[in-house]
Amino acid sequence: QVQLVESGGGLVQAGGSLRLSCVASGRTFSTYTMGWFRQAPGKEREFVAAVTWSAENTYYGDFVKGRFTISRYGAKNTTYLQMNSLKPEDTAVYYCAAGWRGGVNGASYDYWGQGTQVTVSS
Repeated sequence: QVQLVESGGGLVQAGGSLRLSCVASGRTFSTYTMGWFRQAPGKEREFVAAVTWSAENTYYGDFVKGRFTISRYGAKNTTYLQMNSLKPEDTAVYYCAAGWRGGVNGASYDYWGQGTQVTVSS
């Protein structure tokens, strides 16, 4: 069993930065791929980024275009999403997820956090 708690969301002006954190509890955290997804009002959930259990491989949604960086620190059971050059269209609830299979499909993740709101003003 894995429990995930996100933090770090908030209100920021366009061009600004935020760092989201996801703290995981559970002994098997280190064997899961960790991912970030987001969902804006009236839109489908969208893949943002993922990092494999070894942290050797990272994956990003096409819209990221070098603006976001995902990282994880096993010793702290924490996954981060550093978001730079934020745009109003990045406004959404951001969710942390953990799964054996990982990937870009949310259905491949087994555990989800409660989400943290990110609002980017123009």
